Amino acid sequence: MNQTITNDNLYLLLPGKVAWVATIYTEEHHVNPLDALRIFYHSNTYKELEKEETKLWHYGPVALYEEFLEKQ
Repeated sequence: MNQTITNDNLYLLLPGKVAWVATIYTEEHHVNPLDALRIFYHSNTYKELEKEETKLWHYGPVALYEEFLEKQ
């Protein structure tokens, strides 16, 4: 079984990471979860997360959330 992360399979990791970031954003900014998802999906952080070479997919939810806040 190939366990290498590439641009072709990175999409498998993204929903879980996005859900965690949206949950944190929802709790800290008192917005509904759908709005939090929309905000994150339209962010530069998400655009970078989609690229395997940035290695943002290595980040845990808190580190990814902090990266998101820094780039807002």
